[in-house]
Amino acid sequence: MSGLAISTTGLVHIYRAHGHDVAALSGIGITVRPGELVGLLGPSGAGKSTLLQLCGGLLTPSAGRLQIGEHNLATMTEAELDRMRSGDVGIVLQGAGRNLIPYLSPLDNVRYAQQAAPRDREVPAPIDVLELVGLREHASVALTALTPGQVQLCAVAVGIATMPGLLLADEPTSQLDHHARDEVLAAIRTINHRTGMTVLLITHDPEVAAALPRTITIRDGRIAAEGRSGEEYAVVATDGSLPLPPHVAELLPAGTLVQVTIEDGQVRLSPVDQEGSS
Repeated sequence: MSGLAISTTGLVHIYRAHGHDVAALSGIGITVRPGELVGLLGPSGAGKSTLLQLCGGLLTPSAGRLQIGEHNLATMTEAELDRMRSGDVGIVLQGAGRNLIPYLSPLDNVRYAQQAAPRDREVPAPIDVLELVGLREHASVALTALTPGQVQLCAVAVGIATMPGLLLADEPTSQLDHHARDEVLAAIRTINHRTGMTVLLITHDPEVAAALPRTITIRDGRIAAEGRSGEEYAVVATDGSLPLPPHVAELLPAGTLVQVTIEDGQVRLSPVDQEGSS
């Protein structure tokens, strides 16, 4: 198995609310290489979950291009999207219980999830999937007897049951104590490292974000920044616009005139008054 790449260009998603069109995403452009582990950051309502659902084929793009591996999601039929989700893309919804059948054991939950795999897909034994997330010893235990962290690990196991090329996880560490959070994050990193599976996950936890090799921050439906190995960078959009980091935007409120100069290879932004004086 190899990870699937994600590529979007000018991705737009518009929904209807209270009689008005609302743009949840406004021209998103990202590239995630096969096998990358990437976190999606940003405030509530920024568009993170919308992007995740679009990548999983749960929503249809309003405009733009969205490519998952060889799949062009903007042109796929519902039947084609179902086949993609059954084998190529695994989804862990926010709230562990939403991913599980409560009266089945972890082993049977994984076994049930594997029934959706394409007939030509060779899937691992359910017990081996559970071992990958550290639940082998709890394979036959009732979900009600597991800790919240173990239940979340079971949800992750269900998400990777068919060994997809892409795992999408919405807040997989939320509402967990630090120990359980770290166990879930460690399991996801193990999955990524051992299988080469591409992972895209949403988090609000700065400590989780700091532990990820790459992060993408979304604000107001646009890419606002990227993080690499703990360093955050602004991202120039395809139209040449540059979202400013929040601490800089506070110094340059909307409507501020800014002079852009280049000195010795360094780009300098200098606010000016309405008359053009620095």
